[in-house]
Amino acid sequence: MNKSTKPSVKKMSSKGGSARKSYSRKHPAVKSSQKAESKTATAGKPVLKSAFKSASRPARTAKKLPAKSQSEAARPWTAAEVYEAFSRFRKANPEPKGELEHLNPYTLLVAVVLSAQATDAGVNKATRALFAVADTPQKMLALGEERLRDYIKTIGLYRTKAKNVIALSQKLIADFDGEVPRTRAGIESLPGAGRKTANVVLNMAFSEHTMAVDTHVFRVGNRTGLAPGKTPLDVELGLERVIPSEFMLHAHHWLILHGRYTCLARSPRCEVCLINDLCRWPEKTV
Repeated sequence: MNKSTKPSVKKMSSKGGSARKSYSRKHPAVKSSQKAESKTATAGKPVLKSAFKSASRPARTAKKLPAKSQSEAARPWTAAEVYEAFSRFRKANPEPKGELEHLNPYTLLVAVVLSAQATDAGVNKATRALFAVADTPQKMLALGEERLRDYIKTIGLYRTKAKNVIALSQKLIADFDGEVPRTRAGIESLPGAGRKTANVVLNMAFSEHTMAVDTHVFRVGNRTGLAPGKTPLDVELGLERVIPSEFMLHAHHWLILHGRYTCLARSPRCEVCLINDLCRWPEKTV
């Protein structure tokens, strides 16, 4: 009984549908009524339709640079150009200095750890008073974490940094006889110290030919085309490959100072740049 009723329902539905189509074709009044209903149903949806069209448009592509600019940006620096650039830096500033104030390798280490996501000026303002009372790991432990926080509370993330300074001081005493280690691995084993911290300390405290890549060096390496890279390590290794050994002791400082005061992130001062004729940046203003 069930099997026999199902087909009849489909046929009725099919016939009914075809009958309605046939009826609407034969009767213009019905057809115009259906059109009116369709217009009424869609009349209130112009915004949706517009939004859909807007969403379906392809995203705008970045303005293409002229072929000449693109090829210039992609052209690697020659050894002669690199030598010329660092010769100019050396002539302009023969003995560049880091801007973090410190008294010895330990206070330099602490200052670099505190400088993460902070300005050198802000760190110096806090550490002048701190280093007057705690310039060794032993004195820092005697000061204690709570009092240390009071000295550095103007620095971002000061609670975490205070914990790290106390912990690294303890480790220096326990594992390194209270002295800052002279190896990358040793420095990187300390709480709060990473590769950049190790490079800064090795270079500034122990005159090692290391390249610390901060946000300024990363920008200069990529923008100028001197050592392009997707990560700080890429830029670090690229700079070490191309910079002659005679410049490596101060190269880190020259590049930091260049990025901080000339090759600015938002409005680079191309007109006063010492290497604007060598720079590969296609958007330079000179």
